[in-house]
Amino acid sequence: MELSGQIKKYRTALKLSQEQLAEKVYVTRQTISNWENDKSYPDIHSLILLSNVFDISLDELIKGDKEIMKEEINREEIRKLNEMSTVSGILTVICLLAPIPLIKFFGIWGMIIYGVIFGCTFAYMLKIEKLKKKHDISTYKEIIAFLNGERLDEISKAREEGKRPYQNVLKALVSGIIMVIVCIIMAAVFDFKGF
Repeated sequence: MELSGQIKKYRTALKLSQEQLAEKVYVTRQTISNWENDKSYPDIHSLILLSNVFDISLDELIKGDKEIMKEEINREEIRKLNEMSTVSGILTVICLLAPIPLIKFFGIWGMIIYGVIFGCTFAYMLKIEKLKKKHDISTYKEIIAFLNGERLDEISKAREEGKRPYQNVLKALVSGIIMVIVCIIMAAVFDFKGF
């Protein structure tokens, strides 16, 4: 790794102590020491701050460490997709289970609460779709490969791209069925409550 040497070189050129540099990039002195001794690697935000402090381009700062940076960015994207998928899954389950209890116990306010939950779920799903589009992943096989930090070969990728139109139809069909079920349940609840 060349970055450790780069950080130390530019820090000493500016006659900054590790503690002074740490204050400028909002980390601890120990973190600077770890970076300079190859014990850890700065995140994207810290790299940008370092390049600003040293008054050099990010490219100059990381030099030969571009591959490591790509891996770091990829790991961050995988972590983000995992977190967003978990939250989206929880919100989806809540959306499926919440309408009847909310409406039964809170009436019209329950519908408003359900609308907010549904809106949050929809927003999370849109964020996940943007992330999937950014990395050109859509099918189950592509998503699993991405989460494992891998890429499909060209033949597998072409096969998966051929499945996308069918999967989009299936997604629309399943979404429609779920909405019909939710509407039937809500109609039954309203009839039961005498609305």
